[in-house]
Amino acid sequence: MASYKRVLVGLDLSEESSQVLQKAGEIGQAFSADLSLVHVIEPLTFAYGGDIPMDLSEVQEQLQSQAKDQLRKAAEKLNVPAERQHVVLGQPATEIHRLAEELEVDMIVIGSHGRHGLALLLGSTANGVLHGAGCDVLAVRVNVE
Repeated sequence: MASYKRVLVGLDLSEESSQVLQKAGEIGQAFSADLSLVHVIEPLTFAYGGDIPMDLSEVQEQLQSQAKDQLRKAAEKLNVPAERQHVVLGQPATEIHRLAEELEVDMIVIGSHGRHGLALLLGSTANGVLHGAGCDVLAVRVNVE
């Protein structure tokens, strides 16, 4: 079995993130691995295609501030230090790959909602991370309650 020393945990900060955190904590404990947490915020211009003639930078800053606060609270549960908490702006799968390479992680842990039908055809962040990662990826099946 592979030995994991550095694990990157991708969180969407939804209620289901606690399930991903729990599994990551178990892996961290089992392998005495260092955990890093990441939340990727897609720029609002991506979501709206730049068609809205307004300055969204203030809203973007508020989203980043809220995400940092939520990630800090999640990190406290597993004693992940501030220097291993990352809130980044960009396309989720791309940024998770970039950070995983930068941090030289052995494993990425991410949540998977197990979508079917059209959502499956369109792809998901977990699928994007899985197919472009240079290390092992654990997709934790989250139960939506």
